[in-house]
Amino acid sequence: MRLINHIPAEVCQNLRGVFFDIDDTVTTDGRLEGAAYLAIEKLHQAGLVTIPITGRPAGWCDMIARFWPVDGVVGENGAFYFAYDRKAAKMRRCYVRSKERRLEDQTKLASLKKEILQKVPGSAISADQAYREADLAVDFCEDVAPLPNEAVLKIKKIFEDAGAVAKISSIHVNGWFGDYDKLSTCQWFVSSQLGFELSEQREKFIFVGDSPNDEPMFQYFPNAVGVANVQNFKNHLQHPPTWVTRQESGAGFVELVDHLLKNRI
Repeated sequence: MRLINHIPAEVCQNLRGVFFDIDDTVTTDGRLEGAAYLAIEKLHQAGLVTIPITGRPAGWCDMIARFWPVDGVVGENGAFYFAYDRKAAKMRRCYVRSKERRLEDQTKLASLKKEILQKVPGSAISADQAYREADLAVDFCEDVAPLPNEAVLKIKKIFEDAGAVAKISSIHVNGWFGDYDKLSTCQWFVSSQLGFELSEQREKFIFVGDSPNDEPMFQYFPNAVGVANVQNFKNHLQHPPTWVTRQESGAGFVELVDHLLKNRI
């Protein structure tokens, strides 16, 4: 990983948009600070596509799509995308799996919930679970005392042994049933909402994230960026981002946005 000041100027000049994780990428210690929100606004005002790609739940994503200066949001690690048409005052909600399949998945996830809480002392179901539609989020450090890495990996294994996909973020282990991730739904969003194939223009987009559940995005985008705290997970990433900020979390996101916009002139 090289510092972002080495990003070539032509990358900044040809940039069409920025995809970004939320927790510990835009937020800092669980809070969205003003400078980080303003950075998103600056990207939007510069005419760039802005799309959060997050593990956070549908309930939160509805609010984000409506109220943030973004073109849409991919949520629950790729279970859906939401895009709000401001002129028509209408939300478009597009899910990878049908409502019937999601209900079946929730039954299986409820069983896994009991198993995980029983087998991994100190773990808890995320406080935002009530707003989720497609996955189960197990908290290992957001609202509980931080669990050791061995416990986090055990949660992941329980999901996988049951045939679920499991990804570790900076705060949760998310598990779900279905063949999708952040990247596949990001590609779907771009083709259906923006009208072109991301594969043809991926060098014109930057993704910024911080943790192992961002790895598909890190691998796909040649100019993927990690905020400095991504280095806490360097031993868990087979495909780290190309670039890294000096500062962590929201301050790192602001650092990146300032660099990109300064070099677009």
